[in-house]
Amino acid sequence: MRPLLLFAPGAGAPSSHPWMQSWKKILSEIGEVGTFDYGYMREGRKRPDPLPQLIAAHREALNRARERYRPERTILVGKSMGGRIGCHVSLEEKLAGLICLGYPLCAMGDRAKLRDQVLRALTTPILFVQGSRDSLCPLDLLERVRAEMKAPNFLHVVETGDHSLRVSKRQLQGSNQTQEDVDQRVFQSIAEFIAGLPDKTNR
Repeated sequence: MRPLLLFAPGAGAPSSHPWMQSWKKILSEIGEVGTFDYGYMREGRKRPDPLPQLIAAHREALNRARERYRPERTILVGKSMGGRIGCHVSLEEKLAGLICLGYPLCAMGDRAKLRDQVLRALTTPILFVQGSRDSLCPLDLLERVRAEMKAPNFLHVVETGDHSLRVSKRQLQGSNQTQEDVDQRVFQSIAEFIAGLPDKTNR
């Protein structure tokens, strides 16, 4: 049975955003993909809700998706904030894995304000997909945190990728590749991560 991939958006754009829809299509090759929006997005507000409300909304969406798809395995995928909230949810829910597309390690890009506590508390296997020029997640800081994490953790780096994993046109032209090529390598990394998850995790 195909796994359920519950795909959460970042703070600034809803699940209807072209980036989200594009990745939903890509991920649908691996499993059943469900998306949702947090309450503040549905209400047209720009400021995210407090963390407890975001976690509650994420868990509610997870419960709805599980009722709909009845999966044997569930993996939370998240863009930026959606990945961070998914990490918090994994502390309360049994999950097969976590995939963070651009984890926002540094609040507001400030290297002194790390959102690393939840990562250190994780026991669920996690894959980080990070752009090498993402100011919200300097790779040297992420490597330091990863070395101290309890959970099995993996990293796929998009060279010269930004917070949305996009490579500049100049870099693409210089390396004779397309963004689709870059995305395909990310997809392969995600597929390998999911294939390597323990079968005994049934939710």
